[in-house]
Amino acid sequence: MRFTSCLGFALFCCLLEMGAAYSSWGFLRGETELWGAQSLGQPHAFSQPSPWVWVDVSQLQAASPLHPVSVWCQEAQVVVTVHRDLFGTGRLVRAADLTLGTAACPATAQNAAENVVTFTAGLHECGSTLRVTPEALIYSTSLNYSPVHAGNPVIIRTSPAVVPIECHYPRRNNVSSYAIQPTWAPFHSTLSSEQRLLFSLHLMNDDWSTERASTVFQLGEVLHMQASVSVGNHAPLRLFVDSCVATPSPDRGSSPQYAFIDFSGCMVDGRLDDATSTFISPRPRLDVLQFAVDVFKFAGDSSSLLYITCHLKVSPASQPPDPQNKACSFHKPSGLWAPVEGTRAVCSCCETQSCGTARRSLQPFSSSHQHRRGRSRRELPLGPTLGEADVMLGPLLIHGQQQHPAGRVPSAGAGSHVGLGLAAGLAILLLAALGALVARRTHSNPV
Repeated sequence: MRFTSCLGFALFCCLLEMGAAYSSWGFLRGETELWGAQSLGQPHAFSQPSPWVWVDVSQLQAASPLHPVSVWCQEAQVVVTVHRDLFGTGRLVRAADLTLGTAACPATAQNAAENVVTFTAGLHECGSTLRVTPEALIYSTSLNYSPVHAGNPVIIRTSPAVVPIECHYPRRNNVSSYAIQPTWAPFHSTLSSEQRLLFSLHLMNDDWSTERASTVFQLGEVLHMQASVSVGNHAPLRLFVDSCVATPSPDRGSSPQYAFIDFSGCMVDGRLDDATSTFISPRPRLDVLQFAVDVFKFAGDSSSLLYITCHLKVSPASQPPDPQNKACSFHKPSGLWAPVEGTRAVCSCCETQSCGTARRSLQPFSSSHQHRRGRSRRELPLGPTLGEADVMLGPLLIHGQQQHPAGRVPSAGAGSHVGLGLAAGLAILLLAALGALVARRTHSNPV
C-alpha cells in the first residue's frame, strides 16, 4: 500500500502543477501565433456564451514580443487598442496615421506613457459592415495605418497597412504567405586609383563582425555599411564618405534619387524625424568608416530595388578633420551635429547646408573595367584630396513589412472550456491508471 500511496500522491502533485501552470490564452496563442487579445463581453441575444474576434495581422511584422493590436468585442461596441510599435521594430508610428474603419474614425484615447492608442466605436459606426450567416452575426471593420511622409516625400520607411477585424457573435480562417527569396548573390564594389588605393563598400551584419550574405531587407531594418580603403605603401590615411545617393537603377543620374549622406560627410538622413541613421563612433581604424542607415524604399516604385553610390575620399591621417573632410551625425536628444572625430565646429555647416565645394563625380575608365567574383574593379584618376572614388552597392531588394498568418482570437470563455476539457480528460486518464495499479496490487496481495 505504501507504493500505491506514493504513486497516488505523485500523480496528485502532477495534476496540481498542471493546473497552476495552465494558461488558456498561452495555449491558444501557441497554436495560432496571433497578435491580439481575447474578446470580452457576452451578448445576451446569442446562443454562444461569448463572441470571438478574427484579426488579420498578415501585414504586420512579428518581430516584437508585444501584441500590437488588441480587440474587445463587447455587447454594443468594439474597442481596439494599438501599440504604436506597430511593426515590432522599435519605431513608433504616429497616432494621427492610425484610423478605424472606412470612415477613418480617429482614436478616442491615447496613453503617451505606454505608447498606446485606443479606438472605441459602436458596432454600426465608422463604416463597419454586418454579415448574417446561419451560425452568427459578423461585424467587420479595419484598423488602417496610412503613414504621412515625414521630412522627404521621395522615400518611405513604413508601408501602409490594413488590419481587418471581425467580431463574430459567434466563428474562423487562416491565411499565410511567404516572402520571395532572391537568387542573386550579394554585390559590393571595390575600386582602385592609380596610386593603388583600393576603395570598397560592403554590407555588414548587425554586429559588424562579418560581411552580410543577403541583400534582402525589410522596412524597419537597418543597413549596416562599411567603407574602407587599402592604403598599400602610402603613409597613414583617414577615410571619409563624402556623399551617398540611392537610386532605383545602377545609373547614378537616374530618378528618383535620395542623398542620405551629403555636404561633404553630413548624415542628413538622420536629421529626419523618422530616422536614426548615424556614423558609428569610434572608428575601428582610420582607413575604415562604418555607418548605419534605416532601410527605405522609393515611394511608388514597384521594383523595390535600391542601388547605393557613395563617393569616398581620403586625406592624410595627420590632417585634422575640417568642413570638407568630416563624418557628422545628428544627435536628436541634444539637437546638435556631432563628429566622429574633431570638434563640433566642423559639423556646423551641416545645418546650414553650406560646406564648401560640392563633390565632383568621378567617371571610371571603361577600358579598365573588369568583374571578378561579384566585385567591380576600376582604375580611377587620383582625386584632388590625394585619392577619391565612386563606389556602388547593389542591387538591394527592399520588401514591405514581413507578412505573417492571420487567424482568429477566441473569447475567454471558449479558451477556458477547451483548456479545462483537455485538463479534465488527462486527469481521468491518470486516475484510471492509478485505479488499475491499485487493483493489480490488491489482487497480488489479498488480505
